[in-house]
Amino acid sequence: MAQTVTDLFEKARSHERVEILRAAREQGVIPYYRVLEGEAGPVVRMEGADRVMLGSNNYLGLTRDPRVKRAAMDAMERYGTALTGSRFLNGTIPLHVELEREIADWMGTEDALVFTTGYQANLGAIGTLLGPTDTVICDSGDHASIMDGVAMSHAKVRPFRHNRLDKLATMLERAESDGGGVLVVVDGVFSMEGDVCDVPAVASLARQHGARLMVDEAHGVGVLGARGAGACEALGAEAEVDLRMGTFSKSLASCGGFIAGAADVIDFLRTQSRTYMFTAASVPAALGAALEAVRICRSAEGPELLDRLRANALYLERGLSDLGFRVIETGTVGADGDAVVTPVVPVLIGDDWQAALVWKALWDAGVYVNVALYPAVERGGALLRTSVMATHDRDHLDRALEAFDGVRGLAEAAAG
Repeated sequence: MAQTVTDLFEKARSHERVEILRAAREQGVIPYYRVLEGEAGPVVRMEGADRVMLGSNNYLGLTRDPRVKRAAMDAMERYGTALTGSRFLNGTIPLHVELEREIADWMGTEDALVFTTGYQANLGAIGTLLGPTDTVICDSGDHASIMDGVAMSHAKVRPFRHNRLDKLATMLERAESDGGGVLVVVDGVFSMEGDVCDVPAVASLARQHGARLMVDEAHGVGVLGARGAGACEALGAEAEVDLRMGTFSKSLASCGGFIAGAADVIDFLRTQSRTYMFTAASVPAALGAALEAVRICRSAEGPELLDRLRANALYLERGLSDLGFRVIETGTVGADGDAVVTPVVPVLIGDDWQAALVWKALWDAGVYVNVALYPAVERGGALLRTSVMATHDRDHLDRALEAFDGVRGLAEAAAG
């Protein structure tokens, strides 16, 4: 008897979030896909109104920097709008070579490889280095691009509970009998809650068990450390990390990603990584902007930007705490003995629906924040992910705090 074929599209009509999405649309509280009508910056034009932007990864505010914009335009004028080929074939230009040299020097590694996106950098490195006979050990809070790279590799997966070093140790012990190589992959700064991985402890455990370590610095590069080189630098663990990944789409005001590490490993990725070899190279404007942003970070101006960013994060964090909001702090101390502060200042709300209502009230008051709901966070852990820029001034942040003050009742109702 012939079997009945299930309609593939039925999942689009009956998944578990359909009803809540319908209700959210009806009440105008969908926090996603809002239209930005001008340049990214501390205050933006969104859907007909100016709003204080507390939902951007433009941490250093360099997307509006005239030097970065000029570098993007110069690159486009010289190389055109696109390269129309992969890096492997006709897609490499001098800007790639300069950018890779600059990044390797900044990260203190032998070499670096630039990918078209940060997502592809993680997929390309993990999916190429690991195979079915290998084992990968991941923090449960790792970025989706890491997990997708793991899936691409077909390696054995041993996840451990978020930031639980005892669980990591257990996974490393179990991996010793798996055969093949072992790679530990962690975020340096976890994107949703802004918490920082204990990279030195993770590196020590990996080394004890003969495993290699890769750190995703997407939210650490241009943010942490005296040089802005990321969590590995801030925590004094650069020499203990085998591979570092970073993006241009956050502090570096562009789009793209990189892997930095030993020259022989980078060369292996250069000739074997499918996400590098079989996709078009970055558009020249993106490369020009990224290169100029890196150079600004590495100039005498870089530490000043980092100091302003840290001061703004502390100001917003303390202001929200003083208003009675439940702010999640990193609780991490750097190699210099000072608290590690990231630009991500998460406000815990709890209930998904209530978080959407608080978001809408802030939107109406002229403040844009991000909302993280299940499955981006655990059930009952909905939060408002606020983030600051070095280019926010106190007036911007005070306006945002005033708006938060006005929605305290909604947030308190969620806390119940």
